[in-house]
Amino acid sequence: MIRLDGLSVSYGPVPALDAISLTVEPGECVLVTGPSGCGKSTLGRAIAGLIPHAVATDVRGEVEVAGLDLRRSSIPDIAARVGMVFQRPASQLFHLTVEAEVAFGPHNLGLDETEVRERVAWALDATGLGGLRHARPASLSGGQKQCVAIAASLAMRTSVLVLDEPTASLDVPNTRRVMEVLGRLRDEHGITIVLIEHRLAEAVRLAGRVILMDAGRVIADGDPAVVFADRALRDRLGLRRPTDQPAVSWESLIGDGAGARPEGEALLTLDRVTAGFNGNAAIRDVSLRIRPGEFVALVGDNGAGKSTLALVAAGLLRPQSGTVRFDDGARPRPGLDVALLFQDPQEQLFTDSVDEELAFAPTNYDRFDQDLHARILREAGLTEVRARSPLAISVGQQQRTALASCLGLRPRLLILDEPTLGQDWGHLSRLMDYVATLNRAGTAILLISHDYKLVHHYAQRLVLLREGRIEQVGTTHTRISDLGGAP
Repeated sequence: MIRLDGLSVSYGPVPALDAISLTVEPGECVLVTGPSGCGKSTLGRAIAGLIPHAVATDVRGEVEVAGLDLRRSSIPDIAARVGMVFQRPASQLFHLTVEAEVAFGPHNLGLDETEVRERVAWALDATGLGGLRHARPASLSGGQKQCVAIAASLAMRTSVLVLDEPTASLDVPNTRRVMEVLGRLRDEHGITIVLIEHRLAEAVRLAGRVILMDAGRVIADGDPAVVFADRALRDRLGLRRPTDQPAVSWESLIGDGAGARPEGEALLTLDRVTAGFNGNAAIRDVSLRIRPGEFVALVGDNGAGKSTLALVAAGLLRPQSGTVRFDDGARPRPGLDVALLFQDPQEQLFTDSVDEELAFAPTNYDRFDQDLHARILREAGLTEVRARSPLAISVGQQQRTALASCLGLRPRLLILDEPTLGQDWGHLSRLMDYVATLNRAGTAILLISHDYKLVHHYAQRLVLLREGRIEQVGTTHTRISDLGGAP
C-alpha cells in the first residue's frame, strides 16, 4: 500500500529526510514518532503527495502509495486515495459551516447528494460534531477545529489516511472517540493509517507497529512493546513511556481543594466575567484570582471556554460584563503585564528569523538583554535554528519560538494555551522547567492543557471549566502520579 525507496527530502540546504526506505501493508496502522524536528511531518506530507506537488522541496527516491507513483501522479488522483489531517487544523478549514466543510471533499468526488449526506452524517457523528453542524469553523475551539478537520478527511473514505498529531488539542472524550473511529476504519474498511503522534498512550493501543525517527532517519521499526521497552533510547529522544493506564476524567484527578485558594493580594482578578464573540458568551459569570508566583492549570473539555478566558486575562478580549483588574486596578497590558502563547503558533510569528522573533518585543520596548536572549534561545532548544525563518521550521519548533518570544519582556503573568503541540516530552519538559524557574522567581503561570502529566508535574492549583463556568477548584490528586506517560 505504501512503499518508500531511498526517500530523501531537503528544504533548500536544510535536510529533512535521509534515504528512508520502508513498506506499509494494506490495512496496517503505523505509529510514527520521534523528537520534535526529526522529520515526522515531512514524512507524512511525502506520503500524502503534498511533497513535492504543494511544498517546495528537493526530493530524491521513490514514493508509491495506493498504486500511484506520487512524484508523477496528479493532485486530484492522489487526493481521491490519500487523505491528510494537519497539525494546524485551521490551515485546511475554509467553509462557512462545519457541515459544508465536511461535505466539500465528497462533493468534489462527484458523489450523489444522498451519498454525500450519509458520509457527512457518519463523519460528524463519529467525531462528536453532530450538534455543531451549522456552526462556523472559525468560531470553534482549537480542539473542535481538529475534530472538523478529521471529520472532513473521514468523509472522503480514502484508502490511506495520514494524521499529523490529531489528538494534540483534544480532550479525553474526543481523543477516545477519534481513536475508536480510526480503529473502525482500519478493521471494517481496511484503511491504511499513518499516525504521527507525541501522545503515545492511546496511539500505541491502536497501532501494531511503531516507526521511530531521529534526524531524518528511521532508527527503530517494530512492535511498540519492544521498541518502547528501551528506556535509554526513550530518554535520549525525549519520549514518554506509553502507559496502559486508561485516561480518566478531570473530576477524579482534582483533590479536595485544601490549599487551593491561597491567601494574599491578587495579581490578576476576574470578577463575574462574561465574554465571547459576536454577542455569544463562551464564558459566563467567571470569577478567578491569580496571585504572584502561583502556577495554576486551567483544564476542561474542548469548547469549555478556556481559550476565551485566556484572551480576557491577557487583555486581548473585552468582557461583555464583569471586570478584569491587574494588581494596580487597571486592565492588564498585553505583552508587558501578561504574555499569552496562542494554540496556533503561526498566529504570532511574523519576523524573518527565529532570532529576530525573540528580540522583537524587548527591542521595541528598549528592554533587550543579550544574556537573557541567549539563555531563552538555549532553554527553548532553538540555538541551531536561530537564523532560519519561523515559517521554515517544524511546528514544534514554531511553538517553542512563540513561547520563547513571550519571555523576553519578563511578564508578571505568563499564559500558555496548549503548549504541547508538536513537542516531544524532552523539549517540552526542558522548556517547562525554565518556565518553572521563572515561576519560582515570582512569575505567575496559567497553564491550559489536556495533558495530565504536564499539569500534575508543574501546577499547584487546578481550575476546572465546564460549559463556560468554573465547576471545580482544587489541587492535583495523588493518583495522577500513577499515570506515568498518560496523555
